[in-house]
Amino acid sequence: MPAPVVHFEIGCKDLEKTKKFYGDLFGWTFDSSMPNMGMVSNIGGHVPNPTTGIGGHINSLGHPPHQYVTVYAMVDDIPATLKKAEGMGGKTLVPMTEVPGMGHFAWFHDPEGNAIGLWKPMSA
Repeated sequence: MPAPVVHFEIGCKDLEKTKKFYGDLFGWTFDSSMPNMGMVSNIGGHVPNPTTGIGGHINSLGHPPHQYVTVYAMVDDIPATLKKAEGMGGKTLVPMTEVPGMGHFAWFHDPEGNAIGLWKPMSA
């Protein structure tokens, strides 16, 4: 099965200004319970839905890159996917990292330098 795009992330320097921009533009509301991040709370989650779309968040890393947009593809095996990407000319940026209670993610560069995220939810 193809890996579906299940999440997006928009990087910024000024979190509050960026949340206000997207909130006013698209009607998004944000859960601010995580530091340096605003999870969009009124659109889709980690399962794509043609009515609500996919979930996402605004993130202020506090270091470069500040401005970026990345999408996350859901895969069954993050380490195997990173290894395959590297064999095809990609480069791991962030190795598999746990998001407590939710799942794991990783980032890689494709051969053109685009940052792409991988996601694997926690097993039920």
